[in-house]
Amino acid sequence: MDLFSHLPSPVLKCCQILHHAGYQAYPVGGCVRDLLLSRIPQDWDVCTSARPQEVQAQFPYTVPTGLSYGTITVILEGEKIEVTTFRKEQGYGDGRRPESVSFVSSLNQDLSRRDFTINAIALSLDGTFIDPYDGTIDLQRRMIRCVGHPILRFQEDALRMFRGIRFAAQLNFSLDPLIQDALSRLSDHAKILPAERIRQEVEKALCAPFPQQAALFFTTGLLAHYISPCTSVDTSPLARVPATPMARWAGLAALIEKASVDPTPLLRALLPEKGMFYALQNALNSFRMGMPDRPQLWRRFMVQKGMQTAQASAIMASVCGNPIPACQLEEILASSPCLSTKQLALSGRDLMELGFFGREIGDIQSLLLARVLDVPQDNSTSRLCSYLRELGYKIPGQAD
Repeated sequence: MDLFSHLPSPVLKCCQILHHAGYQAYPVGGCVRDLLLSRIPQDWDVCTSARPQEVQAQFPYTVPTGLSYGTITVILEGEKIEVTTFRKEQGYGDGRRPESVSFVSSLNQDLSRRDFTINAIALSLDGTFIDPYDGTIDLQRRMIRCVGHPILRFQEDALRMFRGIRFAAQLNFSLDPLIQDALSRLSDHAKILPAERIRQEVEKALCAPFPQQAALFFTTGLLAHYISPCTSVDTSPLARVPATPMARWAGLAALIEKASVDPTPLLRALLPEKGMFYALQNALNSFRMGMPDRPQLWRRFMVQKGMQTAQASAIMASVCGNPIPACQLEEILASSPCLSTKQLALSGRDLMELGFFGREIGDIQSLLLARVLDVPQDNSTSRLCSYLRELGYKIPGQAD
């Protein structure tokens, strides 16, 4: 396979410039993996024997994005390329970051520090692969396997446990049995990780094309620090709902609830945004107590609880085998319902021109919105004026 024909011109040029200057340079990691899988790489990474200052000397536009780790962002023809010096890492006292980084001259040494074999493949300018850990074979086997023993890799960086599951969900790969064993044995190490980093990996797995793999977060005990008792959760129904964070978190909450476990502690820990957490919590309460079953009740629900909560609660029902609420909500939204006083045919200015002032305008708008929520077809100037007359209001220019 001629992968170089698939490289963007700036990436190829970056490698050629470094080669012509006497340095080794190879596209490496996720971009090579994605090319081999016929996927479009999201990022371009190049590893090189050049030191950071030497990389900077070869290109007019660079940013020292990770200088202490040997990473320079090269900006070439509008493309951002992460160029990192061959390195080795030592000492992971906090189970997350290396205590020291030293530069090396060997590509194989650099590849040996990487997490998974499918991310430890480099592409030479002659089109051949440097693949000392058989990552290309693992791609064919559709297998996630560590470079070296998983226990060591995960003790170095506990986040790799979550990344492995995330890759499985994105690619629909299986985990090497050694990885599965290591996940269960080291799951308690997850508690040292910042909740934000865990949330990123879990969310990527939930929103991936194969969210059934996210069940591994529960069966391995990786989320036991946030949810008790830890249980098996069937996450395969998530594939039936939109691949957005709100939809997939809502679905996950319902599936955890279905497993007779309260998902609230997990949501509170991993979703610090108050808006998203409260929307999901309100949706969960509605899901527990019973959701609207008539159009007017759905419209009132959306006004009282918000659109996010309404959509989340319908998704919760869907993943648990009840598609009716989602269908009802979709049908209602397709009619562009009036859900706020700003959408009323009689605006605040219109009411002022009819002779109303101050707080009375707000009170009348609330009455009109309540009417329209029950009778959507009444949202016209004439019908709203008629309704006000029925309530005893004097409407200038209109007959009593």
